Amino acid sequence: MDENIKYIKDMLKDCDDVIYRDIWVGDEFQYKLGLVFVDGLVDKSLINDHVMHSLLLGARQANPSVEEIKKNIYEVIKKATITGGDIKEIDDLDKCITSVLSGDTALFFDGYSKIVIISSKGWQMRSVAPPETEMVVRGSREGFTETIRVNTALVRRWIRDPKFKIKQMQIGKRSKTDIAILYIDDIVNKDLLNVIKKRLENIDIDGVLESGYIEQLIEEDWHSPFPQMLNTERPDKVAASVLEGRIAILVDNSPFALIIPTTLATLFQSPEDYFERWMIASLLRILRFTAALIALTAPSIYVAFTSYHPGMIPTKLALYIAATRQGVPFPAFMEALIMEATFELLREAGIRLPVPIGQTIGIVGGLIIGQAAVMAGIVSPLMVIVVAVTAVASFSIPSYSAAIAFRMLRFIFMILAAILGLYGIMLGFILMLTHLVVLKSFGEPYLSPFVEVNISDFADTLIRAPLMVFKKRPASLETQDKKKLKDMREEKIESVEEDRRDNNDKKQ
Repeated sequence: MDENIKYIKDMLKDCDDVIYRDIWVGDEFQYKLGLVFVDGLVDKSLINDHVMHSLLLGARQANPSVEEIKKNIYEVIKKATITGGDIKEIDDLDKCITSVLSGDTALFFDGYSKIVIISSKGWQMRSVAPPETEMVVRGSREGFTETIRVNTALVRRWIRDPKFKIKQMQIGKRSKTDIAILYIDDIVNKDLLNVIKKRLENIDIDGVLESGYIEQLIEEDWHSPFPQMLNTERPDKVAASVLEGRIAILVDNSPFALIIPTTLATLFQSPEDYFERWMIASLLRILRFTAALIALTAPSIYVAFTSYHPGMIPTKLALYIAATRQGVPFPAFMEALIMEATFELLREAGIRLPVPIGQTIGIVGGLIIGQAAVMAGIVSPLMVIVVAVTAVASFSIPSYSAAIAFRMLRFIFMILAAILGLYGIMLGFILMLTHLVVLKSFGEPYLSPFVEVNISDFADTLIRAPLMVFKKRPASLETQDKKKLKDMREEKIESVEEDRRDNNDKKQ
């Protein structure tokens, strides 16, 4: 035992937060034990009440005789003394160090080569709170935290199926970050699961500090501006995706889960769509797609119309635009570029500043700068309106990563409009759609089901059909269990008619 602890002390040299404790147990004979844990990562009350108290006091009240204790003290202490709920045995000192640095407690026995690892994680963590990036009016208010075990428990509460699996591994040569893969064993596509596991196992990096590391290291096309994995803070969204046959990845120290695979349609879906009636959800979803189109093309259309195609504008509106642009020293493209760049600066500044100041910068700064720019004659009033509408539309996209992609492409569309007018916008759409058609997320087409004609999958794209229609899981996922919902409409009609007949018979 002394040699084992000496090895650990040499490996953890100058780590003053590591605690070493020698213990002598027994009344009629003395036996030496050793405890190693990291202060700040463990629950000290658990160690004091269920380890130290049991070894120093509880062991003296054990029933086995002195001879039996001497013969097999390792088994007696492990099975009849320690009251910790989760313990395991290891015989590798390097694994022991990893467990200790992860918040567990190592118990060494003199004369034995095995080490007992006691689960004692108990560091300070943020409590479960509503997700800040995905707010809903109707739905759960729970969001992920930075502790992976809390996050897996939140998802486990939604799915109580024994087929729901949580496969854990560690990635990072130095950080040894815990990664959890979530899936339902009899639903998920096994080929997809094996591909994800293989890509995760092939990652060779010093440290993984956030789920964004995993997203960038395992995605297929890193040239694309569009996200190929959906990130979310909501356990209900992860549970719904896993029930569809997708795979979720949780990363320790990150409140964002990754959902694989994803499509362009899923980026516009909100959990609230499935909690409201289908007509309301469909209207909101159409509104989101319209907002994305506005956020992508509104400034470029303004540039194209004012610079190349003024004849397509109604006469009164064209005269008004000409009057408002009188005295503006810049062409329409430079005017739009200045305002869009200014708004992006205000948006970034509002995010980085503290919340009270950030809101002030975003609102007051935008109003003051916009009004001052119009009064100074740098931009026209209509340009300010276009930029404001574009900004509001970009905020309507549920996925923050998708919204950033549309914001980036907006500048490209503006450049094309400044060069070729509406023909440039059409060229931009052709190039973007060509890229989206060939783009795949772990084998699933990014524009599915539009590029693969699956009639049943169209029920959850531009509109959200009634829940009774969702009988099967998405065909593009190629799941094992394809049936999702039993058709209950006929049974309900029959039961209602039977109830009416029974009631009439009773009245008669």
